[in-house]
Amino acid sequence: MLASFSIIPIGVGEELKTHIAEVISLVSQSGLDYKLGAMQTTIEGDLDDVMFLIMECHNHMKALAPRVLTTITIDDRKGAVDRIRGKIRDVEAVLGKELKHE
Repeated sequence: MLASFSIIPIGVGEELKTHIAEVISLVSQSGLDYKLGAMQTTIEGDLDDVMFLIMECHNHMKALAPRVLTTITIDDRKGAVDRIRGKIRDVEAVLGKELKHE
């Protein structure tokens, strides 16, 4: 499954990069395949691992900020693998060219 998520700390000021870097560090150490984007992070893995990681990130941010907003979008397709790159390749194949992407 693929899951894109964003975690936004509220009440910590305007600069968020240090807070975001802390949770991205957890993602990079998780062993799951991931892509960091400008507005979200996408991870790929089985349901339990993906949801555990997202909640670990959410709870870590809760320790840093008085309020946290977390959004999650899930693409759960039976038997699909390597979709974190495959979805992009599929669209590029239809268009017949490489696209800019995160």
